[in-house]
Amino acid sequence: MNDWQKKSPLDWETYVNKLVKVVAVEKHEYEGWVLTIDPVSATIVLATFPEDEKGSISFIMGHAVLEVEILQEGDPDMEQRLARILAPEESQAYSPEELEKRKTALKTWLETNHIPVGEQGELGRTLSVAGVLTIEPPYGPEQCSSTNEIILARVQALLQGYLEQQR
Repeated sequence: MNDWQKKSPLDWETYVNKLVKVVAVEKHEYEGWVLTIDPVSATIVLATFPEDEKGSISFIMGHAVLEVEILQEGDPDMEQRLARILAPEESQAYSPEELEKRKTALKTWLETNHIPVGEQGELGRTLSVAGVLTIEPPYGPEQCSSTNEIILARVQALLQGYLEQQR
């Protein structure tokens, strides 16, 4: 086990959102912004943004890391850019009013299609379909949850169709 692998997750956290140079075995050198570090394998996930390209991600396995040098601190703009890499493409922040509007429209659509739906939770933010499936904000197929895989797949497909109609 090398020195890098012996560090704790709190030590590794100090590298996140910083521009680093990583020296690995066989004198390989990598430079990029630290997106995250896997706490189990000590693998470093680096993001680079070459000119005129979307960006790329590299993984440097923890056992191969010899040295990590911080070259530059990340500013808030870079932190946002790095956070967007991990966020789904359609992920966006919704205001409470927008979430309420999405929930109401979906609930109405489900009821119109004779699908039993109710609200649950303290604030009534979660939709409950037939008591066997829940839909959390922002009310998309990815936010569906059920132990019944058949119902889950069918409701997700219905929801995907509904969202495509709305566009």
